Amino acid sequence: MPAEFDHMVLGINDLERGIAFVEERAGVRAVFGGVHPGRGTQNALLSLGTRRYLEIVAPDPKQTVTPWVPGLPEMHEPRLVAWAAHTDDIAALARKAIAAGFSIEGPADGSRARPDGKVLHWKSFRLADDRGGLLPFFIEWSRDSVHPSVDAPSGCQLERFLAAAPQPDKLAAEYRNLGVEIATMRAEKTQLCARIAGPKGEFELTS
Repeated sequence: MPAEFDHMVLGINDLERGIAFVEERAGVRAVFGGVHPGRGTQNALLSLGTRRYLEIVAPDPKQTVTPWVPGLPEMHEPRLVAWAAHTDDIAALARKAIAAGFSIEGPADGSRARPDGKVLHWKSFRLADDRGGLLPFFIEWSRDSVHPSVDAPSGCQLERFLAAAPQPDKLAAEYRNLGVEIATMRAEKTQLCARIAGPKGEFELTS
């Protein structure tokens, strides 16, 4: 399990269907988290333990901009589309990524208004090429923001999170260059694999 793991993003074209999909398997219902202004999406959240959570993301019908997740409006079946690693110094990590040869977008400020009116703030940066979501984006939460895992519905734990690829050693090297420790395994298909344990037992999510 990556020590830096913050959250993973499960994409689908309809938020209620995504919530129902997870609830059927986990036995816990994710709660509406809010919208991402200017990014075309809305989300629902489920805690996966201390400082870890699942974010279900779907298009926000009230926004006219294209969702930040490629192909999200056509995503009829839920799948993992991204994951985030947390840091306490986003600027230093950005410099490290650039020094390692990665092109990045950011760091930039982000925010989201919760249904209770409180606003969460963070800084983040993305890799220009995240290998289709295999490589993480990085986030530094504002000290005055409550981490989503704290008050999202609980009862689930992240048991396993790894990346599979035909050439896992090459992928592992990229993770190391980013300072991320994540297990990799050999497989015909390149994808993220997560196992979650909940009241209904264990289930898996993949990209």
